[in-house]
Amino acid sequence: MALLNIGPGNADDAFYRYKMPKMITKIEGRGNGIKTNIVNMVDIAKALARPPSYTTKYFGCELGAQSKFDEKTGTSLVNGSHDTAKLAGLLDLFIKKYVQCYGCGNPETEVLITKSQMIQLKCAACGFVSDVDMRDKLTSFIIKNPPVVKKSSKDKKAMRKAEKERLKEGEAADEEAKKLKAKSKKSSKEGGSKSTATSTKKKAGSDEDRSPTGSQKDDDEAGIEDEDDDIQWQTDTSMAAAQKRIQEQLSAVTSEMVMLTTEEDSSKSDPKSNGTHPVDLHETLVKDLKDYMATGPTAGKLKAHLGSCSGTHQEVVNALIEALFGDVAKGFAKEANKKKNFLVAALAYADGSQWVLLHGFEAFCGKSGSDAVKEIALVLKNLYDSDLLEEEVIVEWYQKGSAGANKTSAVWKHVKPFVEWLQSAESESEED
Repeated sequence: MALLNIGPGNADDAFYRYKMPKMITKIEGRGNGIKTNIVNMVDIAKALARPPSYTTKYFGCELGAQSKFDEKTGTSLVNGSHDTAKLAGLLDLFIKKYVQCYGCGNPETEVLITKSQMIQLKCAACGFVSDVDMRDKLTSFIIKNPPVVKKSSKDKKAMRKAEKERLKEGEAADEEAKKLKAKSKKSSKEGGSKSTATSTKKKAGSDEDRSPTGSQKDDDEAGIEDEDDDIQWQTDTSMAAAQKRIQEQLSAVTSEMVMLTTEEDSSKSDPKSNGTHPVDLHETLVKDLKDYMATGPTAGKLKAHLGSCSGTHQEVVNALIEALFGDVAKGFAKEANKKKNFLVAALAYADGSQWVLLHGFEAFCGKSGSDAVKEIALVLKNLYDSDLLEEEVIVEWYQKGSAGANKTSAVWKHVKPFVEWLQSAESESEED
């Protein structure tokens, strides 16, 4: 079977790995009952990871003809006589609208239907979320016939609950291992006194009991090997151990940030130094990103541009949020939802660190006189509903921030109701 590259823009790429079968059509019937049968529609739809009913319905909508896909037989029919080339051209349009990522062009996307009945395409390659034009006729059919959901939010919560139970079992196993280890040490001490008495008797024995080739070094090595055999090397997977490792990593990162800040302060105080002050760096980044955003870049191009900016991930993301929403007086949540794709690009630039994005919003909304802080909870909820932010990260960020040095910030006051809602929803799901 002949294979073609998925997407009209990739037709000449000999090394493109996403393929689909070449369309085969057959004209059936005559007169008013003439129909076009797309023979291999099931194989094409399988290659596109879309239900074959979607492509069949799209042909009918674009041609203004009745179309039908039989789920039992896998037959795709469109009323009228239509050329294969014409249907192939319509299939390319379908791929461009409903398969390819609007950011990177990758066809490995998943159809999502939001709570507001909007259709989105989530790219598995770059994480970009594309908004489908809801004016298209096929969108109403997709909403009425949604794709099969692989994992629901309930499944995710059940997985998290199972993970917590596994960690508890790991802690119990660790405690049991500690008890066994203490018991073995105690028994080894008691056995040591007996072995000392035995060795004394051997030394007092005749020369026939002594081995001319043996040595004390061999006995010691054998003893060490026996002890190694009794030791069971394990990695502590308990919650306490995991949090301790995370804290150590955070401490290392924090110390590096303190060192960087000290160097920047010293360069400022030194008149011979050419160092840039953090405030000046922030203003420079904001101006650069504002000028770049005025060119109307895509999310993919923005990610590449962020990578070329000087500064840490946190400094660049802080400047990006300032550049995106600094001029917004009211409607911060609405504007953040509209520019959600740029926030996805920021996440991808920061290696998927949700903490960087949360600290960026904290810095932006924590400024004195900012009206954006009143809508910070709505912004976080929209990002949470879009699976850009996870519940555990939001709660931990709030708990550390509201108890930290900047606990008097108005950010925590406005975020608190949303965090309480998250925690109550989690407790209700566990009771269920």
